[in-house]
Amino acid sequence: MLNEPTMTKLYEMKLGGMAEAYEEQRASSTIAALSFDERFAMLVERQWLWRENRALTTRLAYAGL
Repeated sequence: MLNEPTMTKLYEMKLGGMAEAYEEQRASSTIAALSFDERFAMLVERQWLWRENRALTTRLAYAGL
């Protein structure tokens, strides 16, 4: 389990998607069956999608849509 300063560092490094995904993984009882590699891949994928969605939201706002 990550302690509070570590979670704060994730947010400070602009890894909010990864921090949110980690919190969701901690709350899930079925996630423990996955390997470290699978869980890490899920965190990375979540961060990627989080950034892509933020960029899309910014572009849509700029376009006035």
